[in-house]
Amino acid sequence: MIALTYYGHSCFAVRAGGKTLLFDPFITPNELAKGIDASQLRPDFILVSHGHADHLADAAAIAGRSGAMVISTYEVAVWLQGQGVKSAHPMNHGGARSFDFGRVKLTSAIHSSSFPDGSYAGNPCGFVVEASDGGFYYSGDTALTTDMRLIGEMHRLDFAVLPIGDNFTMGASDAARAAQWAGVKRAVGVHYDTFPPIRIDRDAARSAFKAAGLELLLPKIGETIEI
Repeated sequence: MIALTYYGHSCFAVRAGGKTLLFDPFITPNELAKGIDASQLRPDFILVSHGHADHLADAAAIAGRSGAMVISTYEVAVWLQGQGVKSAHPMNHGGARSFDFGRVKLTSAIHSSSFPDGSYAGNPCGFVVEASDGGFYYSGDTALTTDMRLIGEMHRLDFAVLPIGDNFTMGASDAARAAQWAGVKRAVGVHYDTFPPIRIDRDAARSAFKAAGLELLLPKIGETIEI
């Protein structure tokens, strides 16, 4: 099993392959995560799905304090190096790489991507992570896409982490379909409630997954669950 800690919005950490992986760190500017002290986080790796501020606001600072390696697309990795990140590994869509915790493959995502200054940030991505203690799919910000069928066909995964807030990404119904296509029975919902356009009815979201024979997990900010 994999331990997952939710830090609000789309930020979460997993303990996999003996290492701590932090995804899309947006904590300090998030009013809902004011109980989380980002300065105390010491991940081994930071994975960033795209250039929007609500996914990388704390990436450079946390990497600087922890010495974590950042894994992301080429454009994001290079940009973060320009922000002072010393260790960054650039990848691109469809590519895979083995690290000391396991294997990471970049997947496609349908979304936009720009840096906080408005400059070009390449194409957004998701990640398939496979470690000795389990595997999962984090889609990043995306619409539903039939590419997700390939994930289910090519990988045996334990769970998915999917946006459910609608408006800017998939809503719960589309996310349930994404989970089905990815071949998982359980999904952790992210990218909801942070801003007015993505506030959700949690019971309705859970019901959309239940209707598809799936379980939607919505951990509290700061809560750790085992999946």
